[in-house]
Amino acid sequence: MHRTLTALAALALTLSLFIGGAAMAHTDQTNTETEIRNKAIVQASFDAWRAGQGGPFDLLTEDATWTIVGQSDASKTYPTKAAFLSEVIGPFNARMSVGIKPTIREIHADGDTVVIFFDATGTARDGKSYANTYAWFFHMRDGKVIKASAFFDSVVFNDLWRRVTPLAQD
Repeated sequence: MHRTLTALAALALTLSLFIGGAAMAHTDQTNTETEIRNKAIVQASFDAWRAGQGGPFDLLTEDATWTIVGQSDASKTYPTKAAFLSEVIGPFNARMSVGIKPTIREIHADGDTVVIFFDATGTARDGKSYANTYAWFFHMRDGKVIKASAFFDSVVFNDLWRRVTPLAQD
């Protein structure tokens, strides 16, 4: 009787591991599909940005939060897309005579998170070049960014932010 119970317990454990493994394989397949889709969406947004026809900010939901990490003059969490665009992107672009163009070094996806490591260069209104390296972490849902975290060289950013007065914005 004891051997029968032990054999049944071993069979039950084997079946649960097999079923759990099959469920994990399905989850991995679903995650892979999500990762491929999210990565393609973000890549396309960067391609559009580089071509001057849109960009990754178009992917933000209206209630997306954007956190600039570190000690830059713009470092904080912006609670909405509108706040981020009006407080950072608008004033940044108003300091540029030639807007920045991104060049992706690497892009990775893990589940609903896409990480973009890229360089961006442009020309400020004072004629000096702006060049910075960024790492953005996009947390996505249904092909849209719901939360972003940005890392970049704060010294380079602050130099532009303090040196160049933005043109009046519309």
